[in-house]
Amino acid sequence: MKLFGTDGVRGEAGSFLTAELAMKVAMAAGVYFKAHSNTNRILIGKDTRRSGYMIENAIVSGLTAIGYDVVQIGPMPTPAIAFITENMRCDAGIMISASHNSFEDNGIKFFDGCGDKLSHGAEEEIEKIYKNSELLQGALVRGKDIGKAKRIDDVIGRYIVQLKNSFPRELSLKDMRIVLDTANGAGYIVGPTVLEELGAEVIVIHNKPDGFNINDGCGALHTKNLRESVVKYRADLGIALDGDADRVVVVDENGEVVDGDQLLGALGAYMKDRGTLKGGGIVSTVMSNKGLDDFAAEKGLKLFRSDVGDKNVLEMMKRESINFGGEQSGHVIISDFAKTGDGLVCALQVLALLIETKKRASEALRPFKLYPQRLVNISVKSKKPLAEIEGLDSRLKELEKDGVHHLIRYSGTENKLRVLLECKDAKKMNSCMDEITEFFQKALNA
Repeated sequence: MKLFGTDGVRGEAGSFLTAELAMKVAMAAGVYFKAHSNTNRILIGKDTRRSGYMIENAIVSGLTAIGYDVVQIGPMPTPAIAFITENMRCDAGIMISASHNSFEDNGIKFFDGCGDKLSHGAEEEIEKIYKNSELLQGALVRGKDIGKAKRIDDVIGRYIVQLKNSFPRELSLKDMRIVLDTANGAGYIVGPTVLEELGAEVIVIHNKPDGFNINDGCGALHTKNLRESVVKYRADLGIALDGDADRVVVVDENGEVVDGDQLLGALGAYMKDRGTLKGGGIVSTVMSNKGLDDFAAEKGLKLFRSDVGDKNVLEMMKRESINFGGEQSGHVIISDFAKTGDGLVCALQVLALLIETKKRASEALRPFKLYPQRLVNISVKSKKPLAEIEGLDSRLKELEKDGVHHLIRYSGTENKLRVLLECKDAKKMNSCMDEITEFFQKALNA
């Protein structure tokens, strides 16, 4: 059984992600981090899922059993865990969250002592330790060597200060009316607090988590209520976070969602004009729209494309000495202020852009036209290797011949096949999508 997907360990809580698995994974990670230990402390945060109690206690048991001290900080955004882990000089940080998934799922994400997500190599090492029962048994400690755990409730202030420091000091949000959807998730306290302290009038929706309503018809994946609220309250901007607040979706003053690639282009150009963009370029992913390439070239920016996943975006940003990048889905990394996608850091940069350009969101955040593009998620019974699907190769060659760009991959966290098509001719693209969707339904679900 493979443990790690594209973003940590994730699955249905109580079936795949049991208390036993969580404890054993924690022990394996603890053994790995012990080899590089400086403080013998590991930080744990979580989102608002009911299963977080079970998994958190199991992780604490696993870590203390091998001698680690644990600091528990409760519900906090994923980027806050990355920041506070480094800020508190912990050996590692752990976030318990399944991000945008529904409450039935949960996950475990790891950060090293610098607040960076673990490399694939580090995850493989932890997985090897996890499968070595003799090694885990030998790591158990006794007596005074058993670790301790304590809960700290005031670290949220550190993260709030960091967020406010990402917003230009000379600017204020005092004339901005904002609707914020916190997805009943980890950002439900810190999000409104930061915006209000910077002077905004904030209308908050979906900020009453009950353990089961995280991402339920709300947040970054479900923007209907946010769009309607922006229009109803005549707001300047709508901001939707996902369950762990590492993703943001922006809605303009007309109640229309701003495309993630247009957001990347607008922010990249703004940072270049402001003199804060490093490396003269932007990192996006293979899923980004071709229109972003055209816009970047027009603005004299280099555009680099990484594999899907904010971890891969960040790796390429480091490799190319660039401080800005992100995914079409709303994971945006501004590495001067965050080590991972941070929905609130991104939202604050968007607000600064609107204030400084004196433009409405509908104009400022759509600096170029998108190529017609369509993404379809197909539920599958099993993830059969694409190379083994009979007839697929010839179909893909036909798409390319017709000028239809394609990206087809399995989700790393769900039993779904993601099919992305892009073409200047929207009618042709939609026709091709219908055909290839039917093809995959038969090939993978027969």
